[in-house]
Amino acid sequence: MKNIFRLLLVTVILSSCTNLDEEFYDKIPGDQYPENALQIALEAAPMYRPLQDFIDNGGWWFCQEVTSDEMTCPTRSTDWDDAGKWRALHQHTWTNTTEAIAAMWGRFYEGIGKINLLLEKYQDAPQTPDLLAIQAQLRIMRAYYYYLLIDNYGDVPYVTLFALAEENPMKDDRAVIFDNIVQEIEDNIGNLKSSTSKTSVTRGMAFSVLSKLYLNAEVYSGTPRWEDAQRVCDSIIDMGVYSLESNPLAPFVTENSSSPENIFTIPYDRDTYKGNNLHMRTLHYAHNLTFDMTVGPWNGFCVMENHFNTYDLTDLRREGFLVGPQYTSSGAVLMDNTAGSPVVLTPNIPALTMDATYTLQEIRMSGARISKFEIAMGASDNLSNDFPLFRYADILLMKAETQIRLGGNGDDLINLIRNRAGLSSISSATLDDLLEERGREMFWEAHRRQDLIRFGKFNNAWWEKAASTSDRKTFPIPQWVIDTNPNLAS
Repeated sequence: MKNIFRLLLVTVILSSCTNLDEEFYDKIPGDQYPENALQIALEAAPMYRPLQDFIDNGGWWFCQEVTSDEMTCPTRSTDWDDAGKWRALHQHTWTNTTEAIAAMWGRFYEGIGKINLLLEKYQDAPQTPDLLAIQAQLRIMRAYYYYLLIDNYGDVPYVTLFALAEENPMKDDRAVIFDNIVQEIEDNIGNLKSSTSKTSVTRGMAFSVLSKLYLNAEVYSGTPRWEDAQRVCDSIIDMGVYSLESNPLAPFVTENSSSPENIFTIPYDRDTYKGNNLHMRTLHYAHNLTFDMTVGPWNGFCVMENHFNTYDLTDLRREGFLVGPQYTSSGAVLMDNTAGSPVVLTPNIPALTMDATYTLQEIRMSGARISKFEIAMGASDNLSNDFPLFRYADILLMKAETQIRLGGNGDDLINLIRNRAGLSSISSATLDDLLEERGREMFWEAHRRQDLIRFGKFNNAWWEKAASTSDRKTFPIPQWVIDTNPNLAS
């Protein structure tokens, strides 16, 4: 499926670069509609393109993880200072020029613009089942981008006509956008064709977006929708298409495109669809000798000690961390030649900013590193592991949360996750228990910021971060956007 997805992208790119004499229309003339849906499907493929940047250049992953209580990017002497952009995210002191916050906006609206253009182009076409299915994919994917916009920025312009793209729209109320995109998904799911694709809009993907919207409805609209969230989670479960892997790290192996647990993924490839470089950001400088890598890692991101300590020693998910003495691929002791000592990674991070008053060992080896996504032997600076945006384990934990919030018991679903990780069952789980289990299971997958906001804990103080104000629950509209459209200044 990954190769098919890339073929669609390449085909669209190549076709757009040929036949310079052809005529272009804002809508397809009545006598020129394609005889089948293939042309439209090929044209629709670029709506997924912004996803490729979500982890790296697009800023989305950074904004969800670095702002949370589970991972950090300490300054290590002169490394990872980067004009303080990581500290700003960690300590909730960002502005509307902070790089990651400025980057997200453009990626989301890029996807929306492509979708609006195609929907207008084919709006007068004969409404065949094939076309209805593609239009449903387009509308649901647009709803997904707007879900990310209201989740991260709150009130934003809600534009559904490409013809308005050149105007300066005003912001629309977050709750109004919420109602609109919920309705759009509900109205269009029935037109989707049955598909097990993990890289395109399917019923599983659409239900997943809808479940997230309902789960966070109180944040977005002021009114909780727990029953609706549970109903939609049940719709995914009842499909019978998705299931838990037996190993909690199996959804993240190098060849994970067929994992029955993953619902909607970004289809990364080390050579042809780059962007998954999280291993470069976390591995120690010398870890290239552990994995026979063709490049040297950057020694940055690590899990915060308090979060690391929430994992029991018998928790199989601990295998997704690198801690303690490290070794080369041949089993020799891994050396840090600058520090002049073996590489021994410690969970403790002495400070968010480690200057010359700290030892080289503390600066270079503090913090457990993350290998949740398998690092293949011979890896380059990009991995081929697909990144799951929605995963079945998440759906089970979401349903458990709705059960608890509605006065019921979510133990059975939580214990499916715990038992798979080699842990004993829990009884009478509270919301705090559920949030802690979500933290362990969904770590490194860009869910934590949203979870903390929903549970009312995002503004709490934690390691190297003072309590923040409630306005930090959303990010400011980037300055470059305001410069373009002054209507968004307030």
